[in-house]
Amino acid sequence: MEKTFAFYQQQAAGLDFETRALIGGRFVNAISAEEFDTINPATGRRLAGIARCGALEVDDAVSAARRVFERGDWSRATPKHRKKVLLRFADLVEANLETLAIMESLDSGKPIRDALSADLPDMIESLRWHAEAADKLYDQVAPTAPDIVAMIVREPVGVVGAVLPWNFPIYLAGWKIGPALASGNSIVIKPAEQTTLTALVLGRLALEAGVPDGVLNIVPGHGETVGQAIGRHPDIDCVSFTGSGEVGRLFLKYSAESNMKRVVLECGGKSPALVLADAYDLAGVAQQVALGALFCQGENCSAGSRLIVHRSRKDELLEQVKRAFDEWCVGDPLDPATRIGAMIEPQHMRRVLGYIAGGKEQGAQLVYGGQQVRQDSGGSFVEPTIFDRVQPSMTIARDEIFGPVLSVLTFDSLAEGVAIANDTSYGLASSVYTSSLDAAHSVAKQIRAGTVSINCFSEGDTGVPFGGYKESGFGGREKSLLAHDQYTETKTIWMQLGRGGA
Repeated sequence: MEKTFAFYQQQAAGLDFETRALIGGRFVNAISAEEFDTINPATGRRLAGIARCGALEVDDAVSAARRVFERGDWSRATPKHRKKVLLRFADLVEANLETLAIMESLDSGKPIRDALSADLPDMIESLRWHAEAADKLYDQVAPTAPDIVAMIVREPVGVVGAVLPWNFPIYLAGWKIGPALASGNSIVIKPAEQTTLTALVLGRLALEAGVPDGVLNIVPGHGETVGQAIGRHPDIDCVSFTGSGEVGRLFLKYSAESNMKRVVLECGGKSPALVLADAYDLAGVAQQVALGALFCQGENCSAGSRLIVHRSRKDELLEQVKRAFDEWCVGDPLDPATRIGAMIEPQHMRRVLGYIAGGKEQGAQLVYGGQQVRQDSGGSFVEPTIFDRVQPSMTIARDEIFGPVLSVLTFDSLAEGVAIANDTSYGLASSVYTSSLDAAHSVAKQIRAGTVSINCFSEGDTGVPFGGYKESGFGGREKSLLAHDQYTETKTIWMQLGRGGA
C-alpha cells in the first residue's frame, strides 16, 4: 500500500535522533559540551542539537582509528570476513530504510520519494557491491627471471578521512565507506554540518553489524574546525572530499602543509546537455533534460544545467522542456507527490535567487519560473527556472548555481556545440542527444568530462567510475573497482630465490 503524506508526517514526529559523536565505538558528547542546531530546510525549524566537535575530538577519533588499524582487528581480517560484516551492515541499513529516508528528507530538504527510491537503495547497493569486491580483488605476480618472484600487492592505506557533502549525505557516505572499509582501512567521517543525522545512525548500525570499535568514527562539526583538523592531521593517510572547489583547494593546501596525505576530490560541475540537430523524440529528450536539471532541486554536482541545442531545434525543444518542467511540482518534502523540495538553507536560497537576478541583468531571457515560493512555510523553496538566449560568457552559463536553474544556449555547427560544451572550468558529466551512432561516439570522445551519457541523463551505476576532468575532480574516482585504488597502497615484494636453499 502506498504511503501518504500524513503517514510520513506522523513517522517524522516520532523520530528519535542520535546527536552525539561516535569515537572508538562509543557515542560521546563534545568535550566542550557545546552543540549546534540542525535545521529542517522545509520549515526553518530546529530538528536537534548536534555535538559541536573540534580538533580534540578529531585527535581522539584518529587515535582510535589508528590503534585498531595497527592491531589488525579489521585491517588484517580476511577479505571474506570483511565482506560478511559489510553485507550485514547493508542488511541493517535496508531494514531501517524508511526511517533513514524520512530522516534524510527532514535534514536535507529533499523529497521523500527520492530518498526512498534513489538515495537509500543506491547507498545500500554501494555497500554490497564493495563488500562483494573485498575477496575478488587479486594481487599480481610480475613476469621475471626464473630465480625471482615479484609480487605486486595491495595494502590498506591506513586511516581515511571522509568529508561528506550536504546534498547526498547518506548516498555519498556509502560511496566512501564501502571501498574504504572493504579494503581494510579505518575511517573518520565528518558529515556536513547541515546534514548530520543519518550519518550518526549509520555509525550505530555499523557497530551492530560487527564493525570493530574504532574502525568507523563519526565526528560532527563545522568545516573550519573538524574539516580542517582532518585535512591537517598528521596521522590521517588519505582524505576523500566531495564539495565545492573552494574547499577542495583547501584540502590540497592542508595536505601540502602537513604530511602530504593522499587527497581525492570531487568538486562540482556545470554539465552540458548537448542536443544535436538529428535528435529524435524531443518530448523524451525534454523529460531527460528536466531530470538532469531538477533532480535534488538542482543541488547536484552533475546537474545538466546547460542545455546546448542546435538552433533549428531550439524553439520546439524549449516548449517541450517547459511542459516537462510543469510536472516537477514544488512542495513539502514529506509529501510523496513533491518532486522539488527545499534548498538546503536560506543563505543558499538567496545565492540561487541572486544568480537568477544576475541572469536577467546580463540580458538572458527568463521564460519559466524564477521565484521564491512557499514563503509561508518558513522553508527555502525556489521554483524551476529556465533562461533562454543565454550566451556562453554569462555568469549563469559558467558558475555552478546548485539550484533548479536551466540555461539554454544554441549552436549552428557540431564543432561549435562541442566547443560550447567544453567551455567550462568543470568536467564532471554531460549528455548527448542524437539519432546517429557515429555522432554519439565521435562527440562522446570530444567531450571533456568524466561521464558522457547518450540519449539520457545518467551517472551510471555502482560498477562504473564517477569523477571529473579539470576542476571537477582530483586524485581518483568514486564507485567501481577504481574506488579501491585510492584507499590502497601498491607494494612490490621482490624475492631472490636459490640463495641459501638446499
